[in-house]
Amino acid sequence: MRQIRDYFAAEDVLEVETPLLMPSGSQDPALTSFATSAPAEANHWPRGYLQTSPEFAMKRLLAAGSGDIFQLCHAFRVEQPGRYHLAEFVLLEWYRVGFDHHHLMDDVEALVLALLPSLHFERKTYAELFQGEYGFDPHTASTIRLSETAAATGAELGVASDDRVVLFDVLFAQLFLRDRPATDALFVYDFPVEQCAYARIAPGSPPVAQRFELIIGGVEIANGYFEVTDYEEQLERHRREGIRRQQLKLPEMESDPLFLAALDAGMPSCSGVALGVDRLVMLCTGQQSLNQCTSFDPFGAALEHC
Repeated sequence: MRQIRDYFAAEDVLEVETPLLMPSGSQDPALTSFATSAPAEANHWPRGYLQTSPEFAMKRLLAAGSGDIFQLCHAFRVEQPGRYHLAEFVLLEWYRVGFDHHHLMDDVEALVLALLPSLHFERKTYAELFQGEYGFDPHTASTIRLSETAAATGAELGVASDDRVVLFDVLFAQLFLRDRPATDALFVYDFPVEQCAYARIAPGSPPVAQRFELIIGGVEIANGYFEVTDYEEQLERHRREGIRRQQLKLPEMESDPLFLAALDAGMPSCSGVALGVDRLVMLCTGQQSLNQCTSFDPFGAALEHC
């Protein structure tokens, strides 16, 4: 933690704190927020959500003119517990004004090398890696070809056999999220538009989502974006997420009105990244699971028989 803070102090990036309990949860269909409720006698308190990321609150600060900012905080996600997943974890999130995703990859690499100087970094596009492993361009591949390729890996697809988002997730996991040398650090960038999340879309043939993931030793460590700052575009992304949540029979989640108001007022061009600190500590200390890197595992005993 001290080394991380020292890095940002040297870069003149401001440390901020934002609330962990907010009126809105994550709209991302891939994430599930913990919902909270107050005792019956405290009926003046509305339903709240523990944040899966401080993203929206930090973007409100950016819109208010904060400049470059970072935050070390706890985040909460309802996920199947496992080797790389905890319900409560430490997240490092930061935003650089005027950076695109390539400049932000430089920033991430410099920080991580300060902690793990033995790493060897590579950068490859999503298309380059798919072409090398599967022999086709993922951006132009038909859904049928993606489905057949995913099925050939032995993945259980079920009703998701024609869902391009799920198919890309399956194929990506087969390629990169598996055991690799602990010194192997790979940036994968320029994702298919189906996996754009809140990243800008670069026009071209084909168009690509201007985002990246950092994978070290087969473990996903960081996820970064050249951020969408256009209000109308953000509304459209939220609308599409709402439709997808309906398709997946997930609870409806309202947009954060204060975040949208800040975006409408004007947010500077920037790139942002979220980095899993517990996973980085796991790599730094040579451990095999996140439980070995935390002082407490409060739900461990309760989950042993699940």
